[in-house]
Amino acid sequence: MSRTLTVAAAQLELREVDSFDAWAEQVRDLLDRTPDARVVVLPELVTESLFTIDADWRSHEIAQLTRISAYTDEYVALFTAEAARRDQWILAGTHLVATPGGHENVAFLFGPGGEVHRHAKTHIFPAEADWDTGEGDELAVHEIDGVTVGIAICYEAEIPEVCTTLTAMGAEVLLVPSYTFTEAGFWRVRHCAAARAIENQVYVVHCPTVSHLDAPLAPGWAQASVLSPCDLVFPADGVLVEARTNEQDAITHVLDLDVLAENRRTGAATTHTDRGRRRDLYEKYAHLTL
Repeated sequence: MSRTLTVAAAQLELREVDSFDAWAEQVRDLLDRTPDARVVVLPELVTESLFTIDADWRSHEIAQLTRISAYTDEYVALFTAEAARRDQWILAGTHLVATPGGHENVAFLFGPGGEVHRHAKTHIFPAEADWDTGEGDELAVHEIDGVTVGIAICYEAEIPEVCTTLTAMGAEVLLVPSYTFTEAGFWRVRHCAAARAIENQVYVVHCPTVSHLDAPLAPGWAQASVLSPCDLVFPADGVLVEARTNEQDAITHVLDLDVLAENRRTGAATTHTDRGRRRDLYEKYAHLTL
């Protein structure tokens, strides 16, 4: 029997809301569209809509976005309950969390048994500095039904070393929530996610944020996808499934990990193994690394 993992990308649209409960209802409605998934991925800064609860939100500076950290307890309680109720693992996008040194952009992975794993973004996008956002210092992988997953938040997918490290730690599936303000930004993350799938021979679940909200909040350009390496056993372009563009949407796909493992051994391009074949060569030029 094949080793499989059913994954979903729940592409949420940021909308103006008048309460946490109104936002939570939107989240639940979207999760209702992923009943067959064992793992559901939501987008980066999925809680940004909570900024609009203040009726005067349009008059505030973007630096005040960190005030959404006040909803951390409600956010954790919501997804802890939903993961248990739905018997799913939910990567609940990311949320700004207050820390002693400021704030961090944190991805939370909630399990059906009450598990709560946190990953603070290790490489922030330059614009995030405007939100008083610091960087995390840890990478980790997690096992879900015998499948090892890693988390790379948006810009982290553009840093090859992040995903190479996660794969070296055993990751077979990378979960990539993102939020990009332009179409160019979207394709930058999407192309990098595809490159990470190829070079590490992993599956990638990429889930971006949709937003048409006014300033000071940024627009969000999005088309969620589930990606594979490009080889004969996969689609030629590596796209297993993708969502509608710039609309709230949900997509689901069954990942076959046995096919992935065999592709790592016998595929046309065995990059997962060959990355380390000339380590002596890379070390020769290590002093040039920034």
